[in-house]
Amino acid sequence: MSEQDGPLRRLVVLRHAKSDWPDGVPDHERPLAARGRRDAPAAGRALAEADCIPDLALCSTAVRARQTWELASAAWDTPPPVRHDPRLYAADVPELLDVVRETPAEVGTLLLVAHNPGLEELVLELAGDALDDALDEVRLKFPTSAIAVLAWHGPDWHSLRPGTALLTSMIVPRGKKAG
Repeated sequence: MSEQDGPLRRLVVLRHAKSDWPDGVPDHERPLAARGRRDAPAAGRALAEADCIPDLALCSTAVRARQTWELASAAWDTPPPVRHDPRLYAADVPELLDVVRETPAEVGTLLLVAHNPGLEELVLELAGDALDDALDEVRLKFPTSAIAVLAWHGPDWHSLRPGTALLTSMIVPRGKKAG
């Protein structure tokens, strides 16, 4: 079986929504800002509209990432299981790939909720090609609440390699202010 054999798999990368910077709060404990609390549900709606509801979510243990997950997944009828993994906090590309490659083979669509610069670098590392201008958009900026969808064929998640995925979309959902 070659590397391109196997079922279609999608890795959906979601950068946590905009966080607050309260005085005296350690980075890991920073909550979402008001804009983040608006944008995270918009990210969930955008994933539903794009038919990208995951089979499994892997989420950083940082408060802002957990809150992003909770607000985004609340937009779905049946949220998938989530695993909060401390390795995703401040992870670089090799660490992110290690976590992703542990995903069970039966998972077809995986959501990764974590942080920059690791997520942006992961998307750029995995994408061998892109539809439209998605790669240029990621190179320009991967802002808070950004979603990148990578598609590839493989027998399991362990076979995911740099340059083998197609970046099918880059979405930056924004919630609306009340009043």
